[in-house]
Amino acid sequence: MTHVDWLLRQSAPESAALADVRHLYVHLPFCAHRCGYCDFVTLVGRGGEHGGYVDALLTELELERGVLADRLETVFLGGGTPTFTEPSALVRLLEALPKADELTVEANPETITPSLAHVLRDAGVTRVSLGAQSFQAELLAVLERRAGPQDVRRAYSDLRDASFDNISLDLLYGIPGQSTAHLVSDLDAALALAPEHLSCYELEAKPRTRFTSAYGAELARQAEAMEGYFELVVETVVEAGYRWYETANFCRPGRQARHNLGYWRGHDYLGLGIGAVSTVGDRRSRNTPKLAAYLTALAAGRRPPRAVESIDDGVRRRERLMLGLRLDEPLPFADVASAVDEAALARIETLGLAKRRGGGLTLTPRGRFLGGAVTAEILA
Repeated sequence: MTHVDWLLRQSAPESAALADVRHLYVHLPFCAHRCGYCDFVTLVGRGGEHGGYVDALLTELELERGVLADRLETVFLGGGTPTFTEPSALVRLLEALPKADELTVEANPETITPSLAHVLRDAGVTRVSLGAQSFQAELLAVLERRAGPQDVRRAYSDLRDASFDNISLDLLYGIPGQSTAHLVSDLDAALALAPEHLSCYELEAKPRTRFTSAYGAELARQAEAMEGYFELVVETVVEAGYRWYETANFCRPGRQARHNLGYWRGHDYLGLGIGAVSTVGDRRSRNTPKLAAYLTALAAGRRPPRAVESIDDGVRRRERLMLGLRLDEPLPFADVASAVDEAALARIETLGLAKRRGGGLTLTPRGRFLGGAVTAEILA
């Protein structure tokens, strides 16, 4: 057995005997179908396996519970489509999860019904992230989404009727066939619903997806328009009264996505489920993406196979810099000083793209539009 094989079989995130991890991610991989642009760890259908998968998740939770704080800040159920999970299995999972100040569930509009919305609320869910993606029927068809524009509005209404007061909408831009007019219409439609949070993502067509194969030329054309789209998104949403608190995320006052803030601020987190990632102390681990291997290990009371890497202080500081500069809040410079090229930072400051003040480092609005290019420039 090689050293890597040993790590895959034996390693766990328990190096934080501190028992102080306050962010938990739970991966529910099941979907009604797989969209052409998706490269997440997903499984189509498999209704008969949802209950067994939840059993495995709860076993993994017990094996790793020692790293978690007594009370969590956030729990996030992502996927896949968590709300596609068979309802009784989903409720059983929700009721067994540790208590948290924020409990988010991702949802696709077509899976939300008035009944399920109330089930989620009664089970303690405090926040729903709804994957709208677009309000244009033709663009949703390109994305191979099952929901139409009215499904998005209906699902949103069902969640409001169930007393959800913290709803996030996801939008995509750079979709093949999309025009500036389409994007303006999508932003207007989303803002008309008045969600507490709005995420606007540049479409990333991953290599080897059928989407890239089908739309390669059009995606190249869209890539040239991305900068203009991005500026339009920021201008429109900020003008509507939202805070541009992270590169792709906007919120009403006090409605930041607290779970994602944990990632951006460099906090430790535990991930459960196939393909889930954990960063705890000086180790990062990724669970096997293979369902059979995951279920077999946990049915025997063993941790699932996982790949593990050590994270030294230099890596943590570089990641802290790259993620922290996505936020509009000052990044404590002392936390990242060793990862910064001081001469490069001085040039960036002279160009008006970043500023240091009161021991903190932030990008200016101009710098935020350039984003990763500026951060890459100042990395030591």
